[in-house]
Amino acid sequence: MSDGLFDSVLAAGPAATQVGDRAWVQAMLDFEGALAAASAAAGVIPSDAAVAIQSCCDADDYDIAALGAQAIGIGNPAGPLVRALTARVAGDAAGYVHFGATSQDVIDTAAMLVTHRALTVLDDDLRACAARLANLAETHADTVLAGRSLLQQGPPVTFGLTAAGWLSGIAPARDRLDDIRRHSLAVQFGGAVGTLASLGDNGIAILNGLARHLGLAEPALPWHTERGRIAEIAGALGQTCAAVAKITRDITLLAQTEVAEVYEEGPAGTGGSSTMPHKRNPVAAILATGSAGQAPGLVAALLGAATHEHQRAAGSWHAEWRPYIELLRTTGSAVHWLRISLQRLRIDPARMRANLDLTGGLALAENVVTELVSTSHGEVGRHTAGEVVAQCCQAALTGVGPLPDLLAADSVVGKYLDRAHIERLLDPALYLGSTREFIERALDDWQDRS
Repeated sequence: MSDGLFDSVLAAGPAATQVGDRAWVQAMLDFEGALAAASAAAGVIPSDAAVAIQSCCDADDYDIAALGAQAIGIGNPAGPLVRALTARVAGDAAGYVHFGATSQDVIDTAAMLVTHRALTVLDDDLRACAARLANLAETHADTVLAGRSLLQQGPPVTFGLTAAGWLSGIAPARDRLDDIRRHSLAVQFGGAVGTLASLGDNGIAILNGLARHLGLAEPALPWHTERGRIAEIAGALGQTCAAVAKITRDITLLAQTEVAEVYEEGPAGTGGSSTMPHKRNPVAAILATGSAGQAPGLVAALLGAATHEHQRAAGSWHAEWRPYIELLRTTGSAVHWLRISLQRLRIDPARMRANLDLTGGLALAENVVTELVSTSHGEVGRHTAGEVVAQCCQAALTGVGPLPDLLAADSVVGKYLDRAHIERLLDPALYLGSTREFIERALDDWQDRS
């Protein structure tokens, strides 16, 4: 699963605890306890047997390392756990442990329980991230900075719009995971080949009771070899990591020394370097990016393992376990570090404006082209206007003079636009289009979702 040396950076946050070995053993025992209760309610096993079984379903009573070592006997840890549970149950009740179930029922249902618990704590972090992004979007709705296209400066945006864009990725990812947590995590109970034949006419009643006891959905039929549910979860976790990575990649780029428009302000000792004492690394954003970057391969592994033959698969099911656990873990870590990064994030509006002014108005050239076509009432076409303004921009870049002077002196531009008009056209705060409306729409959307 994970080795302890890297856990604090790549398996960070509360979700990691929910997918650890103890959590899995407890989830398997929760299945066994719920199965006993549901079987007793259906009249299949004695009630006192169910009580005796449930009393032995605490993971702390089991040697987890030994269970793992013994898993090679049948190829999964459910068998050793069932044997250990049976050994702990006193008297005749021991004969009713795991009644009617198969190993895959135990592990698949445990996966759904583990997922539910991991997504519950993940949702707390996602909500906090979204709330922080909404605050940044509102606070910095008018904080102008350079829009960047292909890593080059383009027309201006605002940091509020940037944060709103980040929010528009996180909010639907959180909604999708929440919907899965509430509706798509289903119990697995089919017995040897998905018929529950060993339970006679009681199979459906026990399935229903099992789902109710565990708080999971009741599927129409067992899903031993129909793995769309796993693929759906994997896709949603991958989507979440993609949304995280977009944000943290932007943060690391905006925090570069040459840009320095944002930075993380963490506790003393964070963000440093082993060799460069001057560094102020956005370490939380970096760790979020590193965690999220593992998701695509894990999602691909789960999709690749989704082809299960006949009624029970030979190998494909086993291939899911490690990438599934790691995908839950790394998604939790990515969101955890994003939350910390956003809490630490500090914005430098003055630096944003200074960087935007570096080009001397060149980033606003599009505005001049549009206005020239409009003011000339079409006498200067779009193509001609673009060529004329581009020539002035090239002259400014080669040091001939400031762009406003060159534009005002140009025979075509100067005919329709005076110097004061040109200065207004090159003011980034006046060329933001529908920025404010887009921010408000993003905030409204978040309010509707939250």
